[in-house]
Amino acid sequence: MAMFHRTLTVLAALGSLALAGPAMAGDGQPSPWQITFQESATPVMSQITDFHTYVNIIITLIAVFVLALLVFVMARFNEKRNPNPSRTSHNTPLEVIWTVLPILILVAIAIPSFRLLFAQYDFPKADVSITATGSQWYWTYEYPDEGIRFDSIMVPEADLKEGQPRLLAVNREVVVPVNKNVVVGLKSNDVIHDWAVPSFGVKLDAVPGRLQQTWFRAEREGVYYGQCSELCGRNHAFMPIAVRVVSEAEYAEWVAKNKSAAVETDGKVAAVRD
Repeated sequence: MAMFHRTLTVLAALGSLALAGPAMAGDGQPSPWQITFQESATPVMSQITDFHTYVNIIITLIAVFVLALLVFVMARFNEKRNPNPSRTSHNTPLEVIWTVLPILILVAIAIPSFRLLFAQYDFPKADVSITATGSQWYWTYEYPDEGIRFDSIMVPEADLKEGQPRLLAVNREVVVPVNKNVVVGLKSNDVIHDWAVPSFGVKLDAVPGRLQQTWFRAEREGVYYGQCSELCGRNHAFMPIAVRVVSEAEYAEWVAKNKSAAVETDGKVAAVRD
Protein backbone atom coordinates (compact mmCIF):
# COMPACT_ATOMS: atom_id res chain seq x y z
CA MET A 1 0.00 0.00 0.00
CA ALA A 2 2.84 2.40 0.87
CA MET A 3 4.45 1.70 -2.48
CA PHE A 4 1.13 2.40 -4.23
CA HIS A 5 0.79 5.79 -2.51
CA ARG A 6 4.38 6.71 -3.39
CA THR A 7 3.74 5.81 -7.01
CA LEU A 8 0.60 7.97 -7.10
CA THR A 9 2.55 10.87 -5.57
CA VAL A 10 5.28 10.61 -8.21
CA LEU A 11 2.73 10.40 -11.04
CA ALA A 12 0.84 13.41 -9.67
CA ALA A 13 4.08 15.40 -9.45
CA LEU A 14 5.00 14.50 -13.02
CA GLY A 15 1.51 15.43 -14.20
CA SER A 16 1.69 18.80 -12.46
CA LEU A 17 5.09 19.44 -14.01
CA ALA A 18 3.79 18.58 -17.47
CA LEU A 19 0.81 20.90 -17.07
CA ALA A 20 3.02 23.68 -15.72
CA GLY A 21 5.49 23.36 -18.59
CA PRO A 22 3.79 25.83 -20.96
CA ALA A 23 3.59 28.40 -18.16
CA MET A 24 7.32 28.10 -17.58
CA ALA A 25 8.14 28.70 -21.25
CA GLY A 26 9.55 32.18 -21.70
CA ASP A 27 8.01 34.72 -24.07
CA GLY A 28 10.97 36.03 -26.02
CA GLN A 29 13.58 34.79 -23.58
CA PRO A 30 14.36 31.70 -21.46
CA SER A 31 12.74 31.27 -18.05
CA PRO A 32 14.02 29.53 -14.89
CA TRP A 33 13.27 25.79 -14.90
CA GLN A 34 11.91 25.99 -18.43
CA ILE A 35 11.35 22.53 -19.94
CA THR A 36 9.53 23.45 -23.16
CA PHE A 37 10.11 25.71 -26.14
CA GLN A 38 9.82 29.45 -25.72
CA GLU A 39 6.40 30.81 -26.59
CA SER A 40 5.92 30.89 -30.34
CA ALA A 41 5.85 34.32 -31.98
CA THR A 42 5.79 33.28 -35.65
CA PRO A 43 3.81 30.83 -37.83
CA VAL A 44 6.95 28.76 -38.46
CA MET A 45 7.68 28.40 -34.74
CA SER A 46 4.06 27.37 -34.12
CA GLN A 47 4.49 24.69 -36.77
CA ILE A 48 7.75 23.54 -35.16
CA THR A 49 6.03 23.29 -31.78
CA ASP A 50 3.11 21.31 -33.24
CA PHE A 51 5.49 18.95 -35.06
CA HIS A 52 7.51 18.44 -31.87
CA THR A 53 4.32 17.52 -29.96
CA TYR A 54 3.16 15.22 -32.76
CA VAL A 55 6.47 13.31 -32.92
CA ASN A 56 6.63 13.03 -29.12
CA ILE A 57 3.17 11.43 -29.08
CA ILE A 58 4.35 8.86 -31.64
CA ILE A 59 7.55 8.21 -29.65
CA THR A 60 5.56 7.77 -26.43
CA LEU A 61 3.13 5.32 -28.03
CA ILE A 62 6.02 3.27 -29.44
CA ALA A 63 7.80 3.26 -26.08
CA VAL A 64 4.64 2.16 -24.25
CA PHE A 65 3.99 -0.56 -26.84
CA VAL A 66 7.56 -1.90 -26.57
CA LEU A 67 7.37 -1.80 -22.77
CA ALA A 68 4.09 -3.75 -22.85
CA LEU A 69 5.67 -6.35 -25.13
CA LEU A 70 8.65 -6.71 -22.80
CA VAL A 71 6.40 -7.16 -19.77
CA PHE A 72 4.27 -9.70 -21.64
CA VAL A 73 7.30 -11.69 -22.78
CA MET A 74 8.83 -11.70 -19.30
CA ALA A 75 5.56 -12.85 -17.72
CA ARG A 76 4.47 -15.35 -20.38
CA PHE A 77 7.72 -16.89 -21.51
CA ASN A 78 9.85 -17.09 -18.39
CA GLU A 79 11.37 -20.45 -17.49
CA LYS A 80 8.83 -21.18 -14.77
CA ARG A 81 5.72 -20.73 -16.95
CA ASN A 82 7.26 -21.99 -20.16
CA PRO A 83 9.73 -24.79 -19.38
CA ASN A 84 9.71 -26.05 -22.99
CA PRO A 85 10.56 -23.07 -25.21
CA SER A 86 9.13 -22.77 -28.71
CA ARG A 87 11.36 -23.76 -31.65
CA THR A 88 9.62 -21.38 -34.08
CA SER A 89 12.16 -19.98 -36.56
CA HIS A 90 9.98 -17.42 -38.34
CA ASN A 91 6.45 -16.11 -38.75
CA THR A 92 5.69 -14.55 -42.15
CA PRO A 93 2.62 -12.44 -41.17
CA LEU A 94 4.47 -11.08 -38.13
CA GLU A 95 7.57 -10.25 -40.18
CA VAL A 96 5.43 -8.41 -42.75
CA ILE A 97 3.78 -6.41 -39.96
CA TRP A 98 7.02 -5.35 -38.30
CA THR A 99 8.44 -4.33 -41.69
CA VAL A 100 5.40 -2.42 -42.99
CA LEU A 101 4.41 -0.73 -39.73
CA PRO A 102 7.74 1.14 -39.22
CA ILE A 103 7.56 2.30 -42.86
CA LEU A 104 4.08 3.73 -42.27
CA ILE A 105 5.27 5.45 -39.08
CA LEU A 106 8.22 7.01 -40.94
CA VAL A 107 5.90 8.24 -43.71
CA ALA A 108 3.56 9.74 -41.08
CA ILE A 109 6.55 11.63 -39.66
CA ALA A 110 8.06 12.58 -43.03
CA ILE A 111 4.98 14.30 -44.47
CA PRO A 112 4.63 17.03 -41.80
CA SER A 113 8.44 17.26 -41.66
CA PHE A 114 8.62 18.13 -45.37
CA ARG A 115 5.74 20.56 -44.92
CA LEU A 116 7.70 22.32 -42.15
CA LEU A 117 10.88 22.47 -44.27
CA PHE A 118 8.86 23.99 -47.10
CA ALA A 119 7.46 26.67 -44.76
CA GLN A 120 10.97 27.51 -43.52
CA TYR A 121 12.64 27.80 -46.92
CA ASP A 122 9.85 28.99 -49.22
CA PHE A 123 10.41 32.71 -48.68
CA PRO A 124 7.44 35.07 -49.05
CA LYS A 125 7.82 38.52 -50.59
CA ALA A 126 9.85 40.63 -48.18
CA ASP A 127 8.24 43.63 -46.50
CA VAL A 128 11.51 44.40 -44.71
CA SER A 129 15.01 43.28 -45.70
CA ILE A 130 17.87 43.13 -43.20
CA THR A 131 21.45 41.96 -43.51
CA ALA A 132 23.11 40.60 -40.35
CA THR A 133 26.88 40.27 -40.41
CA GLY A 134 28.63 38.31 -37.67
CA SER A 135 31.99 39.39 -36.29
CA GLN A 136 34.00 38.29 -33.27
CA TRP A 137 31.95 39.06 -31.19
CA TYR A 138 29.03 41.25 -32.19
CA TRP A 139 26.47 41.65 -34.97
CA THR A 140 26.27 44.40 -37.58
CA TYR A 141 22.83 45.07 -39.07
CA GLU A 142 21.98 46.83 -42.30
CA TYR A 143 18.61 47.93 -43.66
CA PRO A 144 19.58 48.37 -47.33
CA ASP A 145 16.23 49.84 -48.38
CA GLU A 146 16.32 52.44 -45.60
CA GLY A 147 20.07 53.20 -45.62
CA ILE A 148 20.49 52.29 -41.94
CA ARG A 149 23.47 50.44 -40.50
CA PHE A 150 24.57 49.84 -36.89
CA ASP A 151 26.53 47.52 -34.63
CA SER A 152 24.70 45.56 -31.90
CA ILE A 153 26.88 44.81 -28.88
CA MET A 154 26.04 43.08 -25.60
CA VAL A 155 25.36 45.34 -22.62
CA PRO A 156 27.88 44.55 -19.82
CA GLU A 157 26.33 43.25 -16.63
CA ALA A 158 27.37 46.36 -14.70
CA ASP A 159 25.44 48.57 -17.16
CA LEU A 160 22.19 46.61 -17.27
CA LYS A 161 19.01 48.59 -16.73
CA GLU A 162 15.92 47.29 -14.96
CA GLY A 163 14.21 44.62 -17.04
CA GLN A 164 17.20 43.92 -19.27
CA PRO A 165 18.22 40.24 -19.16
CA ARG A 166 21.83 39.34 -18.42
CA LEU A 167 23.87 38.16 -21.42
CA LEU A 168 20.96 38.94 -23.78
CA ALA A 169 20.46 42.72 -23.74
CA VAL A 170 22.22 44.77 -26.43
CA ASN A 171 22.95 48.44 -26.97
CA ARG A 172 21.08 48.53 -30.30
CA GLU A 173 18.13 46.24 -31.01
CA VAL A 174 16.91 45.15 -34.41
CA VAL A 175 13.52 46.84 -34.95
CA VAL A 176 10.86 45.29 -37.21
CA PRO A 177 7.12 45.87 -37.72
CA VAL A 178 4.58 43.35 -36.45
CA ASN A 179 2.87 41.00 -38.93
CA LYS A 180 5.33 41.80 -41.72
CA ASN A 181 7.59 39.41 -43.62
CA VAL A 182 11.20 40.06 -42.64
CA VAL A 183 13.93 38.46 -44.75
CA VAL A 184 17.34 38.32 -43.06
CA GLY A 185 20.53 37.86 -45.07
CA LEU A 186 23.38 36.39 -43.05
CA LYS A 187 27.10 36.95 -43.60
CA SER A 188 30.27 36.64 -41.55
CA ASN A 189 33.46 38.69 -41.45
CA ASP A 190 35.66 36.00 -39.88
CA VAL A 191 34.47 32.59 -38.63
CA ILE A 192 31.13 30.74 -38.71
CA HIS A 193 28.51 32.36 -36.49
CA ASP A 194 24.84 31.43 -36.12
CA TRP A 195 21.83 33.75 -35.94
CA ALA A 196 19.25 32.05 -33.71
CA VAL A 197 16.04 33.44 -32.19
CA PRO A 198 14.09 30.58 -30.52
CA SER A 199 10.69 32.31 -30.41
CA PHE A 200 10.88 32.88 -34.17
CA GLY A 201 11.97 29.33 -35.03
CA VAL A 202 15.02 30.81 -36.74
CA LYS A 203 18.51 29.27 -36.58
CA LEU A 204 20.93 29.64 -39.48
CA ASP A 205 24.71 29.79 -39.85
CA ALA A 206 26.50 32.92 -41.03
CA VAL A 207 29.35 31.53 -43.15
CA PRO A 208 32.35 33.56 -44.41
CA GLY A 209 32.15 34.11 -48.16
CA ARG A 210 28.49 33.10 -48.42
CA LEU A 211 25.15 34.87 -48.17
CA GLN A 212 22.55 32.78 -46.35
CA GLN A 213 18.92 33.80 -45.96
CA THR A 214 16.11 33.15 -43.51
CA TRP A 215 12.81 34.81 -42.73
CA PHE A 216 10.21 35.37 -40.02
CA ARG A 217 6.88 37.11 -39.44
CA ALA A 218 6.42 38.10 -35.82
CA GLU A 219 2.76 38.11 -34.79
CA ARG A 220 3.12 39.84 -31.42
CA GLU A 221 4.87 43.00 -30.33
CA GLY A 222 7.66 42.70 -27.78
CA VAL A 223 11.38 42.05 -27.49
CA TYR A 224 12.68 38.64 -28.53
CA TYR A 225 16.16 37.45 -27.67
CA GLY A 226 18.56 34.95 -29.17
CA GLN A 227 22.26 34.16 -29.22
CA CYS A 228 24.99 33.10 -31.57
CA SER A 229 24.57 29.32 -31.63
CA GLU A 230 27.81 28.33 -33.34
CA LEU A 231 30.99 28.06 -31.25
CA CYS A 232 32.89 31.02 -32.69
CA GLY A 233 35.70 31.67 -30.23
CA ARG A 234 36.54 32.99 -26.81
CA ASN A 235 33.58 35.38 -26.47
CA HIS A 236 31.03 33.15 -28.17
CA ALA A 237 28.74 33.36 -25.12
CA PHE A 238 28.67 37.18 -25.28
CA MET A 239 27.17 37.68 -28.74
CA PRO A 240 23.41 38.02 -28.17
CA ILE A 241 20.62 38.96 -30.56
CA ALA A 242 17.68 41.21 -29.67
CA VAL A 243 14.74 41.92 -31.98
CA ARG A 244 12.12 44.50 -31.01
CA VAL A 245 8.76 44.00 -32.74
CA VAL A 246 6.71 47.19 -32.88
CA SER A 247 3.61 48.57 -34.59
CA GLU A 248 3.86 49.88 -38.16
CA ALA A 249 3.58 53.46 -36.93
CA GLU A 250 6.41 52.98 -34.41
CA TYR A 251 8.54 51.30 -37.05
CA ALA A 252 8.02 54.19 -39.51
CA GLU A 253 8.96 56.62 -36.75
CA TRP A 254 12.10 54.59 -35.91
CA VAL A 255 13.16 54.48 -39.57
CA ALA A 256 12.65 58.23 -39.99
CA LYS A 257 14.64 58.98 -36.84
CA ASN A 258 17.54 56.74 -37.80
CA LYS A 259 17.59 57.92 -41.40
CA SER A 260 17.94 61.51 -40.25
CA ALA A 261 20.72 60.46 -37.86
CA ALA A 262 22.74 58.77 -40.62
CA VAL A 263 25.56 60.85 -42.05
CA GLU A 264 26.50 60.73 -45.73
CA THR A 265 30.25 60.15 -46.07
CA ASP A 266 31.83 59.69 -49.50
CA GLY A 267 28.56 58.47 -50.90
CA LYS A 268 28.12 55.86 -48.16
CA VAL A 269 25.78 55.86 -45.19
CA ALA A 270 27.76 55.92 -41.95
CA ALA A 271 26.87 53.60 -39.11
CA VAL A 272 24.19 55.00 -36.83
CA ARG A 273 25.29 54.92 -33.21
CA ASP A 274 23.67 56.00 -29.95
